[in-house]
Amino acid sequence: MTDSTADKSAAAPALKEIFNRERLRHFALETAAVWPGFDQTRFLALATTGLDELGIMQRMRQTAVSFRETLPQDFRTALPILLDLAPRIGHGFAAITLSEFVALYGQEHADLSLDALRVLTRFGSSEFAIRHFLVADFARTIAVMRAWADDENEHVRRLASEGSRPRLPWSFQLRNLIADPSPTAPILEALKGDPSLYVRKSVANHLNDIGKDHPDLLVGRLSGWDLSDRHTAWIARHALRTLIKKGDARALALIGTTGRAEIRVEHFAVEPASIRLGERIATTAKLTSTATAAQRLVIDYAIHYPKKNGVSKKVFKLKEVELLPGGECQLSISQTVKDFTTRKHNAGFHRVELMANGDVVAESGFELIL
Repeated sequence: MTDSTADKSAAAPALKEIFNRERLRHFALETAAVWPGFDQTRFLALATTGLDELGIMQRMRQTAVSFRETLPQDFRTALPILLDLAPRIGHGFAAITLSEFVALYGQEHADLSLDALRVLTRFGSSEFAIRHFLVADFARTIAVMRAWADDENEHVRRLASEGSRPRLPWSFQLRNLIADPSPTAPILEALKGDPSLYVRKSVANHLNDIGKDHPDLLVGRLSGWDLSDRHTAWIARHALRTLIKKGDARALALIGTTGRAEIRVEHFAVEPASIRLGERIATTAKLTSTATAAQRLVIDYAIHYPKKNGVSKKVFKLKEVELLPGGECQLSISQTVKDFTTRKHNAGFHRVELMANGDVVAESGFELIL
């Protein structure tokens, strides 16, 4: 992460504030606009109960439950109100609560609910909601999602891929697809050359999920794709990112690297040697090719974070470069070392490795003082 990215992260409000009191009042006003019988006061009382202590996904679900308590109890009567409300929400993540309502209360009306999710995903992704239907009736739901892969709307096509990811972040894992990802193959095949970057990112992430459990399957599948198509090649490159960071030779070959790096490391350093949490480190390197032919190299760096029990390694992308015989390459990157929700730091020496085509070619490091 660069300094500018870190600064933006520090300045941004907590994600849970997507469902703040102002947003919930907006929900109430807009729902009353499409259904005059709506009890705004009761909805707000329910939706804001214990709000400050709730995380983003808890707030999202509480909002859906609050709708249940204040809309008609018959699902078939309540659903058209939500469909009318969806385009008035004005925020993609906030609108996910409408799909959550369908997941919670629409299981007995699967056909009606699946069609509603197809509509709602255009305003706020139904990727979390659809997974409940995959668990309840996998065969029917995956067949519907295969048809969605041919939809004219990019949001619907993305839902076909994103909703069926084995390891979708912020949602429960689909254990059957982790064990056997073959049922989603027709969806990914249909989308492998999709013109929408939004869809391609999802396909790449889906394939990356598969590669975590079935690297041979992933490499084999991508080896059979026509990587001369720029959209397909983009997907393949991003789908292989985890294997590339691990130095998998087959993955590196698929993206056009030239095998083991033939280089001399003239310089590699992390400065300053000692920092406190919240301060910046700068990583610099200079490489010289020792090969007799041009090389295509993927340069990464890995930081080993001390933990209470052992060490956690994280690989960061640095640069892809083509080096001619005798050619030189100078690299630099800086980042602020600070705590995040997903990473808490411990004091101690942090080893930093420079990697070329998956091999460690130099080491340095820094001491973190808390």
